Amino acid sequence: MNRRLLAQWLLALAASASVFAAMPVHAADEAPDALINRVTKETLDVILADPAVQAGDVSRIMALVDEKVMPYVNFQRMTASAVGPGWRQATPEQRKRLETEFKTLLVRTYSGAMSQAKNLSFSVKPLRAAPEDKEVIVRTLIKGRGDPVQLDYRLEKTPGAGAGWKVFNLNVMGVWLVDTYRSQFAEEINAKGIDGLIATLTERNKANAAGPSVKVNKPAKG
Repeated sequence: MNRRLLAQWLLALAASASVFAAMPVHAADEAPDALINRVTKETLDVILADPAVQAGDVSRIMALVDEKVMPYVNFQRMTASAVGPGWRQATPEQRKRLETEFKTLLVRTYSGAMSQAKNLSFSVKPLRAAPEDKEVIVRTLIKGRGDPVQLDYRLEKTPGAGAGWKVFNLNVMGVWLVDTYRSQFAEEINAKGIDGLIATLTERNKANAAGPSVKVNKPAKG
């Protein structure tokens, strides 16, 4: 259940495409808890109206991720944190490949969980942060068929073009997504190097694409 809920809300951001396209958002002025609250509410509406998303259509979800989710996620930081020290030694081309394959892995692994999102409700807990904070954690409580599950979003305040709060990690029941993958990726890098990790991710994505897209799997080692 915990993995399923993490999957649902990791990819739930992808379903908000029609809402983000329809209404301008001044993200730089929006508080982080307000951002999570708004996006989650709007996302549930879109999921209920989009049979392809409910069915775990990977191509549909991937398109939404590229178009509408990435502006609200610092995915480069997320990937760099998951790769760990090896990121500093990676070439620009290797970093690009890692980001692409890691995003594909997350989308393909968890796409099937989207069909369960229509059975969920949520609430955002009061934000504990000072006005000058540049990184915060927004805590939410997800309610489904089983026991309530706490899901936390770690966000950073970004300056310049595209300024605003961006998600760079998620935590469900005390387990951070980036940390989960970091230990797995470290094993691959130690054994095969950066190119070996890229090759492993590529093969895993091909295997996921060939299998049932609606199945939710735990992240597998190597």
